[in-house]
Amino acid sequence: MDYIEISITNFTGFEPEIAIAELAELGFESFTETESGIQCYVSVDNYREEPVIGYLDQICVEHGLKYTVGRIAAQNWNALWESAYESVVIAGKCRVRAPFHAPATDLPYEIIIEPRMSFGTAHHETTSLMLELLMTETVNGKRVLDMGCGTGVIAILAHKMHAAGVIAIDNDEWAYSNALDNMVKNDASEVTVLMGGAETIPGGGFDIIIANINRNVLLEDIPAYAGHLHSGGTLLLSGFYEEDLEQITDACRKSGLEYAAHKSDNRWVGARFVK
Repeated sequence: MDYIEISITNFTGFEPEIAIAELAELGFESFTETESGIQCYVSVDNYREEPVIGYLDQICVEHGLKYTVGRIAAQNWNALWESAYESVVIAGKCRVRAPFHAPATDLPYEIIIEPRMSFGTAHHETTSLMLELLMTETVNGKRVLDMGCGTGVIAILAHKMHAAGVIAIDNDEWAYSNALDNMVKNDASEVTVLMGGAETIPGGGFDIIIANINRNVLLEDIPAYAGHLHSGGTLLLSGFYEEDLEQITDACRKSGLEYAAHKSDNRWVGARFVK
């Protein structure tokens, strides 16, 4: 069966995961993050041109995005996807790869991710920023919470860094299922994966909380994160732009969290706060 491939680029003021969620509702089956944006795939039989093009034209006008539409022959589908999907190395310490990539033994951490339609393959700046920041933390023996876990890549790294316990939460059913599968692929079945939002966070408190979501959800949920964070604990946040850092910092301060540091990549921010 042939597939329709849509490439969306120029994400400077619009969250890729919003487009992913909308296109998934329109029948798209898989998504791949690239350095320039996202690639979206749907079988020809399930492709509904009018609502898809209407949605794409709308977000391009409103947010300055660009898109192209192409068709991929069925016999080339798997080979094309695998050849275009590259592994990622973060800070020279952690390699994130797909199951079809050859294993590597020269880095402290290696994570296998089958992305499906979930966000978090380390190709996007926010995911790589969170992985990089987490590797600067002392995780050994700590209790860790990963909010908006997507594929589960950050929770898996925390597990590989010998966290005492890891909880991963996402409100998307596909992400929840994908994260469970990726835990198996990485021998991380001890990680608890839950479906829901901030209301799903279990009691007991955490030493490190990571939340890679969008700005509006972060602003709403920062008080909840602060309430579940131990005194002296660390909150790592991403999913927002440099111009949003002041607003995020103010919200954290109101919840008893002090700004410690941040990193930026292509205007995206990964920030560290301490309770």
